[in-house]
Amino acid sequence: MKSFLFANHDLRGIDVPNRIVMAPMTRCRTDQPGDIPNDLMATYYAQRATAGLIISEATQISKQGQGYSFTPGIYSDDQVAGWRKVTDAVHKAGGRIFLQLWHVGRMSHESFHADGKPVAPSALSPDAQVWVADPVTGVGGMVDCPVPRALTLEDIAGVIEDFRKGAANAIAAGFDGVELHGANGYLIDQFLRTTSNQRDDIYGGSQENRIRFLKDVCKAVADEIGADRVGIRLSPFITQRNMNDPEIIDTMLKASEEIERIGLAYIHLSEADWDDAPQIPEQFRKDLRNVYSGTIIVAGKYTKSRGEAILKAGYADLVAYGRPFVANPDLVARYRNDLPLDELDGATLFGGDGKGYTDYMPSKAA
Repeated sequence: MKSFLFANHDLRGIDVPNRIVMAPMTRCRTDQPGDIPNDLMATYYAQRATAGLIISEATQISKQGQGYSFTPGIYSDDQVAGWRKVTDAVHKAGGRIFLQLWHVGRMSHESFHADGKPVAPSALSPDAQVWVADPVTGVGGMVDCPVPRALTLEDIAGVIEDFRKGAANAIAAGFDGVELHGANGYLIDQFLRTTSNQRDDIYGGSQENRIRFLKDVCKAVADEIGADRVGIRLSPFITQRNMNDPEIIDTMLKASEEIERIGLAYIHLSEADWDDAPQIPEQFRKDLRNVYSGTIIVAGKYTKSRGEAILKAGYADLVAYGRPFVANPDLVARYRNDLPLDELDGATLFGGDGKGYTDYMPSKAA
């Protein structure tokens, strides 16, 4: 039987040797102070370089864009140099890697902001928590997000510029491209939804206005590094974090039309991955294919068989795997040879050292 997962794919001139993508996953292993990528991270990513494409963990474009402890940045010279270690290691191992650019917006904590106020389209609470650690001990836990302050038009222009600079820095650090994090209730997503955006200026109100921030960021980044090297992650069906907007599916499809016009290389769908999550309607997948002609990546509790099925159906071109890649650095070989998967240690996901990070071993059978 023909396998779709192991066929190659042309991502706008980048030869992707298989359809198995390593999904972006926050792991909080940077050097402090400065949220600087390090040798341990380089080892971690290089171990997983057999993925058709690696999408890095979410990386803040500015200090203002941070919402969790020890997540990496891409706005300082030291961070760029740290990421260069990662890209060099991945490329030496034969891999391809995009950097996910991130501004969390209201999904943050007062400890990351001089005035104690995260920023957002509107001063509305996400009713959610973020992971914050003691900077000395490294021990962390989930804490409530405060009510943010609303961004001014001048602030918004500054954030768009931060995305542009982040993309330029990513290329300087050796990445093959960037992914804009427009999903999961973070800043770009917050602008799209009526439940988080209640502005009355050019960035709020109508669907066209709520899409404007996404469009402006996409254009700025595409103009800087080329649209062929830019993807975006979207999550139409999430409802957590006060993001349950009845208009969002139509808004997302209209946003995808703008993404098509700008010419971005791919759309990465972050599908809800909890046990009782809503199923993605087949009609949405058809509608997305009708308005967007580029590569589509899907992520969200996919197994090998589910990945094969959605590729065969033509609703996706690549399938991203998250947690399976944590505990199985050789996931591609395990899937290719139908080998069992190791289980991850959930207690070691965020923060710490190599335990539960670089000490997972490849299968001896593989």
